[in-house]
Amino acid sequence: MKKTILTLALSTLLMSQAFTQGSLSRSLGNLTTFSREGQRLLLNTDYGRAELTVYESGIVRVRIVKDDFRNDFSYAVVADPGEAGYTLEETQDRLVVRTDALRLDISRNPVRFSFYNPDGRLLNTDDPAFGTAWIGTEVTTYKQLLDGERFIGLGEKTGNLDRRGSAYDNWNTDNPRYGPNDDPLYVTIPFYIGMHDSLVYGIFMDNSHRSRFNFGASNDRFSSFSADDGEMDYYFMHAPSVAGILEQYTHLTGRMTMPPLWALGYQQCRWSYFPDTEVLNTAQNFRDRRIPLDVIYLDIHHMDAYKIFTWHPDRFSNPAKLLSDLKAMGIHTTLIVDPGIKVEKGYEAYEDGLQKDIFAKYPDGAVYTAQVWPGWCHFPDFTKPAAREWWGEKFRGLVNDGVTGFWNDMNEIASWGNGYTPHLVEFDWEGRKTSYREAKNVYGLLMSKSTYEGTRKLMNDHRPLILTRAGYSGLQRYTALWTGDNQATDEHMMLGCRLVNSIGLSGVAFTGVDVGGFSKDASPALFARWIGIGAFSPFFRSHTHYDTRQAEPWAYGEMVENISRNYITLRYKLLPYIYSCFRESSLNGMPVARSLAIDYTFDDKIYQYAYQNQYLFGSSILVAPVESTRDLVKVYLPAGEWYDLHSGIKLNGNNEVIAESPLHKLPVYVKAGSVIPMQKPVQSTAESPGGTLFLHIFYGHNNSSFIYYEDDGTSYNYEQGNFYSRRMSFDPDRHEVVLEKATGSKASQIREVKLILHGFPDGTRFWLDGEKLTAAKGLTDLFNALEPGDPHYLENLHKPLKTLNAGFALKDAKMVIKWE
Repeated sequence: MKKTILTLALSTLLMSQAFTQGSLSRSLGNLTTFSREGQRLLLNTDYGRAELTVYESGIVRVRIVKDDFRNDFSYAVVADPGEAGYTLEETQDRLVVRTDALRLDISRNPVRFSFYNPDGRLLNTDDPAFGTAWIGTEVTTYKQLLDGERFIGLGEKTGNLDRRGSAYDNWNTDNPRYGPNDDPLYVTIPFYIGMHDSLVYGIFMDNSHRSRFNFGASNDRFSSFSADDGEMDYYFMHAPSVAGILEQYTHLTGRMTMPPLWALGYQQCRWSYFPDTEVLNTAQNFRDRRIPLDVIYLDIHHMDAYKIFTWHPDRFSNPAKLLSDLKAMGIHTTLIVDPGIKVEKGYEAYEDGLQKDIFAKYPDGAVYTAQVWPGWCHFPDFTKPAAREWWGEKFRGLVNDGVTGFWNDMNEIASWGNGYTPHLVEFDWEGRKTSYREAKNVYGLLMSKSTYEGTRKLMNDHRPLILTRAGYSGLQRYTALWTGDNQATDEHMMLGCRLVNSIGLSGVAFTGVDVGGFSKDASPALFARWIGIGAFSPFFRSHTHYDTRQAEPWAYGEMVENISRNYITLRYKLLPYIYSCFRESSLNGMPVARSLAIDYTFDDKIYQYAYQNQYLFGSSILVAPVESTRDLVKVYLPAGEWYDLHSGIKLNGNNEVIAESPLHKLPVYVKAGSVIPMQKPVQSTAESPGGTLFLHIFYGHNNSSFIYYEDDGTSYNYEQGNFYSRRMSFDPDRHEVVLEKATGSKASQIREVKLILHGFPDGTRFWLDGEKLTAAKGLTDLFNALEPGDPHYLENLHKPLKTLNAGFALKDAKMVIKWE
């Protein structure tokens, strides 16, 4: 009898070992019990536990642990579970969870998860052998690779638009000379979108430990995502489109507040402009040369011995006057802010930080110290609420001086010695205590949160510009993001387009690159081309390294200065369109720079190497980036009809075209049927554009609409409904352009609208609410006569076929323009 029992036990042990893939890797085991608690379904297995929560009908959260669940806490997720109903069915071999948008099959032996759409089509499934498994503390979820499956997103990652066949590491890193395939970089956004068979889904793994995503690299069996420690905690999302997935993801992690209008203008930066006279001379040069400018930056040389919250006593002896003088010129000032607090007796921030116990520490209670710009420094523990409040209050002096922008840098945490912070350094983590292993990737997010919340409180309801280099999922709630220390090469310029597009696919709309390149000297041709691309970027800033040549637009000669003026001026003319696109981002998470994968997800052409850098700027403008060395480039126009921005010629989509691309002509196209609001050019957003809205209508065969938006551009009053918004629609079947009734409590700054019509047939007649409007040829000869580099080359969007001679008064009521 004892022998039989021993044999059975040994057999069971051997089966268990085989099932768990040996002693090194052990997976979630067979289902033993389960229970339902409201929106949650709790599963116990013979090796591990799982908890499923239905957040929405299209969002299911999956938590998996070996032992016990930790306190449920996230710095990224701000949404609570909704009340979406679901049904639970039991069969002999599985549990089936159904919502209106998803079906989740849970196999019992072993526990594995398979997600289907309501029609029963497979979206995503665990690898049947591995599922979710552990090697020591490392936890990994393995998913079957499906035929034709593509992957996009994951935030600030180099490489191709389609991530298939690649693997990535999430460990925020100061990489000042990163190359086109280097990884990791500065930001962790562990969220991606999978696509196959006309289906899309999203997965967000909310674990801030060092993590890895493998999309079939070095294997053709599975994709996987893993973390060095902590729970396997991921959200599975399904919607009919990529845009729907982005809306779900930003519902979970939050959406941006509206940036100040001035933050969408052109911004000039250098490491560094000093002393104050050089800052003023640079600003005055922009004004004298009629190159629009809204923001100038002060890098680390504005400080006294690089000490945060100080001014250099000689270089910037009267900062309040300097900032006042800049403001009088319509220019805002943004300062760099690093987290390192210099260890120096008598330095107020150091003494006060010690006294109030706000710095990160070693386990023995000693304050952690590392070297960065000021020398030996301490670092605020932003996972401690008191430290976040302390940090925010420290901006009071700078705000009183007139600073309105705050540039959070070196927050990976970066320090000398390759930024190697010992893992045993401890952080408060809202009172729970954790090590640097878990806190590193959220440090930049929480520094940005502290800066945003502090300055918002201090600025009397005026919106600050917050900019960061490092971050984690959810950073869009507080800050803009730039892609760090790039290089002045064509390769980096093109990489920057992919980075911005990928970050946009990851919930962050307000993002950009250092135009012109931070390291190395840009050639005149490279700077000219990059300015053109930058004008169609959400965040538009030129920035360069301390030991590079001067890199203002005029530093490269008259032709480059003129090209720069043209594109920067066009940027300002497009501000009504751009600002409205930012409003859309704040409402549904749609990025401003939109990878073609959003609107043309299953068009194979857009993933090809030659076309993967192309993107939509807003909903209507297609940008085809091209190197500075090429005068001709092949462009792919997706489905539909498109107008060449420069010539006004209409082209058919689903088509490859050869585009001329001399330096003054970035290939840009406008989608037929688009409605694009524009304004007269200004030198800064402080200058009134007048009361006329120029409404460009591009004739096409498909319906379209655009929601025009304005608010005061500076305050948060829009959050209480003090804005002006109206839908503007183009309907070719009804021969109508409709301005729907305005919404919001704000009176519009627009007094009249001037229609500029593109592509309408000759002889077309127009009526506004029954009253005939006169149309005529216009704006043709000047445009076509100009030579490359002419300062007025892009004065008009492009040659329109017709323009209405007289504008018409804008009314808040519905307005209908008909044609025949």
